[in-house]
Amino acid sequence: MQERLQKLIAQAGIASRRHAEELIASGEVTVNGEIITTLGTKADPDADHIKVNGKLINPALKKRENVYILLNKPKGYLSSAADPEGRKLVTDLVKGYGKLHPVGRLDYNTEGLIILTNDGDFTNFVAASRTIPKVYEVKVKGLPTNVGINKLRRGLRLEDGFKTAPAEIKDLLPTDKNGWYEVVLYEGHNQQIRKMFDAIGHSVVKLRRIAIGNIRDNKSLAGTSRKLMADEVADLLTPKKKAAAVSKTEPQKLKRPSRSVKPKRPKRTFR
Repeated sequence: MQERLQKLIAQAGIASRRHAEELIASGEVTVNGEIITTLGTKADPDADHIKVNGKLINPALKKRENVYILLNKPKGYLSSAADPEGRKLVTDLVKGYGKLHPVGRLDYNTEGLIILTNDGDFTNFVAASRTIPKVYEVKVKGLPTNVGINKLRRGLRLEDGFKTAPAEIKDLLPTDKNGWYEVVLYEGHNQQIRKMFDAIGHSVVKLRRIAIGNIRDNKSLAGTSRKLMADEVADLLTPKKKAAAVSKTEPQKLKRPSRSVKPKRPKRTFR
């Protein structure tokens, strides 16, 4: 049966569908010896010889079993399957499953949970989703004010021009010199949390992702991994209604010493 080339490349575990489109556009894909650069071109893996960078992918399409690995990424690893600068990759930490690629990314100096897979369709769905929450623990330099944190809750425009969606932010136990927060995002702009806190004058000291959707793994050590269970994969692929952001209703207040204030009489509402 004929399928779009970018879908076949993703199913073979070569790359995500978006990266597959880039491979096609750059002339690195051939069908029966002919270079294909037109997106949307279809091929039949049972009848056509499909190559990426000169390597036949048909056997991978026939033998491949989908693999989903949850990795607790340490600092100092790049969320990529290749790097021209020769830096350490998250794929270096997961061996024995064939060629995998990361679903989305964590910054080089960010720790925590990331999924690796050979399933391009899964990657395309999860990375593009705006209903799967990603939860982070954030330590920042200094103690942000309520005003600053509420700006992040409402969403703000970053220095690079990106406008963030409202974020869910919960105040964790701070120290004398550092604020600690749990931040929930439904989007994945490059270095978004770092840029958000930079925008209110408090740089991030430590950043760790602790959950992807309903998947948490608090007991795993940095650098360790495990296979996702079938129900965990299915849950990520189940369409969900996005939860209402905290900032759209009553913003949570940071814990600060309170003082006695005489309550005001509530205003009457006329209908």
